[in-house]
Amino acid sequence: MSTTVESLSERSAAEINEEIRALWRRSGGTLSVEQREEYQRLVLEWAAAPHSVAAA
Repeated sequence: MSTTVESLSERSAAEINEEIRALWRRSGGTLSVEQREEYQRLVLEWAAAPHSVAAA
């Protein structure tokens, strides 16, 4: 599995965050090696994704 992040993610940070949360729910709180790799990929994608700014 590649750990590279696609340049300019087409998904929002919120969408990726929801996928990260779903991964943790499915895992029961303990990630397997494969799930850890997926988590790392998702975190990198999340960091590169456009983040919405909430109005104060």
